[in-house]
Amino acid sequence: MSLRLALVHDWLTGMRGGEKTLEVICERFPDAELFTLVHVPGSVSPTIERRPIHTSFIQRLPGGRRYYRHYLPLFPAAVEQFDFDRFDLILSVSHCAVKSIIRPATARHICYCLTPMRYAWDQFDAYFGPARIGRLGSLAMRPVMTRLARWDRETASRVDRYVAISHYVAGRIDRYYNRQATVVYPPVDTDFYSPGASAPERYALVVSALVPYKRIEIAIEACERARIPLVIAGDGPERAALERAAGGRATFLGRVSDERVRDLYRHAAVVLLPGEEDFGIVPLEAQACGRPVVALGRGGALETVIPGETGELVDGSSAAAFADAIATAVGRSYDPHRIRHHALPFGRARFGDEMEALVHAAAVEAPR
Repeated sequence: MSLRLALVHDWLTGMRGGEKTLEVICERFPDAELFTLVHVPGSVSPTIERRPIHTSFIQRLPGGRRYYRHYLPLFPAAVEQFDFDRFDLILSVSHCAVKSIIRPATARHICYCLTPMRYAWDQFDAYFGPARIGRLGSLAMRPVMTRLARWDRETASRVDRYVAISHYVAGRIDRYYNRQATVVYPPVDTDFYSPGASAPERYALVVSALVPYKRIEIAIEACERARIPLVIAGDGPERAALERAAGGRATFLGRVSDERVRDLYRHAAVVLLPGEEDFGIVPLEAQACGRPVVALGRGGALETVIPGETGELVDGSSAAAFADAIATAVGRSYDPHRIRHHALPFGRARFGDEMEALVHAAAVEAPR
């Protein structure tokens, strides 16, 4: 008998790391149906778009497709209304709410956890602090996030098995959910991201969503101190504020194609990761292109960057410390082949094989 599999993702509004992970899972399970809070048609790859996609009531609310984050307090009700009675197994790819779906008693639920939701647990000020949304707005959001964190913890038992994207995230799952997690690193397209033929140019590169925890402002100031041009590829709610703060000291490209990103990687002197990442696909894409990375020495970067061989890890999140590390990286002679070799084990085939094995093993186990 064939496995009736449902895939669940928080929202489908662009091809970021979580969506690229989902894409590989969709390739391995082409008959699976997909559930998500919000779907913007055409925003994700054809591999994802061509399957049945079921959305929540958030999709139909005013501005739901564009301003879905404003409906955050409604997410618990939205994920709990999905009906999975037709399925044997549910695989959620979650960084916000979908790990808390309600499964039927006869089905199993595997959660590939990108991270427990940051803003509800340990990054409230970065998203909802007085400096972000004003004093009154911050006061209003605190009880909302407290309730959301309580719901997130109380529903952790709805998952039969947690799979984390890094050992760092496995630690967060243990801390906030009191659950153990298997680690399966996310996929990196090491065939697509490959070294170029020409020599690198003198600029630093950031490829990132422009959101608070990415700490792009540190990269801007560090590059000014290091006297190296900065190019920023990506978009997000922080773009206008960052452009004002940069005052012309950085080039903002907005959202660009994967081909353009690859070209930027290939020609960058160094790629920067100034925020604390749960894993970080960008450092491995850059390394697959043979380029060194300067990253904050915390979180997932400790699992993806080898100091002195594939880049540098920065001890501290100050612009001065990053500037010193950038100067070190630009002055060091790295071996591009060694850098790429380090990235190769993180490829798409490895991820697909590991996740497929987990799904088939779970299919023969009894639910918790």
